[in-house]
Amino acid sequence: MPESDDDDDDNMSSVLHRRTEMSWQACGKYLSSAGLLFLPLLIFSQLLKHSVMVSIDYWLALWTSDAISSETGKNCSFCQESKFSHSSYSKIFSILCCVGIMLCLVTSIAVEWTGLKVAKMLHCSLLNKIILAPMRFFETTPLGSILNRFSADCNTIDQHIPATLECLSRSTLLCLSALAVISYVTPMSVIALVPLAIICYFIQKYFRVASRDLQQLDDSTQLPLLSHFSETVEGLTTIRAFRYESRFKQKLLEYTDSNNIASLFLTAANRWLEVRMEYIGACVVLIAAVTSITSAQSNKLSSGLVGLGLTYALMVSNYLNWMVRNLADMELQLGAVKRLNALIKTEAENYEGLLSPAQIPQNWPDQGEIQIQNLSVRYDSTLKPVLKHVSAHISPGQKIGICGRTGSGKSSFSLAFFRMVDAFEGRIIIDGIDIAKLPLQTLRSRLSIILQDPILFSGTIRFNLDPENKCTDSTLWEALEIAQLKLVVKALPGGLDAIVTEGGENFSQGQRQLFCLARAFVRKTSILIMDEATASIDMATVSSGMQMFLMHNGFIKQNYLVIIEILLSVSLYI
Repeated sequence: MPESDDDDDDNMSSVLHRRTEMSWQACGKYLSSAGLLFLPLLIFSQLLKHSVMVSIDYWLALWTSDAISSETGKNCSFCQESKFSHSSYSKIFSILCCVGIMLCLVTSIAVEWTGLKVAKMLHCSLLNKIILAPMRFFETTPLGSILNRFSADCNTIDQHIPATLECLSRSTLLCLSALAVISYVTPMSVIALVPLAIICYFIQKYFRVASRDLQQLDDSTQLPLLSHFSETVEGLTTIRAFRYESRFKQKLLEYTDSNNIASLFLTAANRWLEVRMEYIGACVVLIAAVTSITSAQSNKLSSGLVGLGLTYALMVSNYLNWMVRNLADMELQLGAVKRLNALIKTEAENYEGLLSPAQIPQNWPDQGEIQIQNLSVRYDSTLKPVLKHVSAHISPGQKIGICGRTGSGKSSFSLAFFRMVDAFEGRIIIDGIDIAKLPLQTLRSRLSIILQDPILFSGTIRFNLDPENKCTDSTLWEALEIAQLKLVVKALPGGLDAIVTEGGENFSQGQRQLFCLARAFVRKTSILIMDEATASIDMATVSSGMQMFLMHNGFIKQNYLVIIEILLSVSLYI
């Protein structure tokens, strides 16, 4: 099959095949994020806690054996001449119980604290990378994928991984403790336990792959079901109008059946594992019982140790079952760490620049002279250039109109001034400074651009005109008057403090464009780029408003780069 076909193949089998390996790198990333202090504390507290728990059971077995020996007249380590004393045993037993309770508390705190530290570190790293990511990242990465990383995956790291990690470590150490006690009580049982351990290894390896894939399949079949249900509720009126109730009901049943099949197979897989772990546990009990009774009959074991070994043997199947299931859950949940780690590795933009703040004039650019030397621009290193070898010289105060058809590179040219595209060849010099050497914050704060698609943020009108709160109210009202929005804003409750909804949806498209023009007036930078800035405004408003806007004292000495498709409209700007 050709390589391109392999890359485009997105069927379920190929997806499941890529999930069959353990995410050891993600596991290492999660554990290393805990730091040098918390990880050793977590491991040491877990080991010490289970050691004390085994010591409690062992001491109770020893207590029982000595008590029985005292009843039968045999020697015991804490017997008195006439009567067996329980006080020494009870004191040590109480001390061990108190230590065990304290260690359980310390272990729980260590697990939760470690989970909190790791979740916080990963979230902050992801947030910093996303904020500093280049614009190309947002163009090529679906918004839903980014939201899922911050919602579902962060929730998995916050809530599920610490609990699963604690359960996995507890079940694993309990299983190892049980096998260690059985081996200590009856050393000959080790020979018989080795084949069972090999069988258990292959069973868990087989189960983990199937369980991980079935859980992923369960999640993937649940999403269409929930989406279809919500879409049906939202469009219920339209569905009834076209009498498509039966069709949507049938589709809902199909999605439900698909999800139920995945859930049933997942439940069946868990039962499959449980049955086989019970078989192995029964074999362990049989081996422990035979070897213990044989040793007890030859007076090599006390009755207390025999009971201790059998008690632990009875719990082996339960420990094995939960250990394997928790391991499968952990593998699936570590996928969230893997996905976050992939985004954290995103290469950030060069925000620092080569020039320090002391090397940049405070009022740069004050003249607005622009030199473009052999500029070539592309959106990504893997794509072809959209502009090749562009050279130009724009004098201070000069007004330039750029005309061209759709896709000719006009917007790409404007984005090059803000370093939002890859200028892999040539340079742009503004007032004697190469913009490639400037910090991004400085560059983008000293230039202004008005885009074809107006952008407003949720907040107030004052915030959208002056986010840094540097201008007086009179300046803001003057900007609104120039943009012919003064009467509109005065009619709103609150005036400049009137609420702007997300994206400015409470204003029309044309009004949002005029707000962007007013914002450009407030900034009063020496270079203003207008990328089809009046595409959403009627010609009457453009004819009267733009002349007032551009002929204002604050704009006469500015450089304008006007980008437009219709040649007749250039006269309105220049």
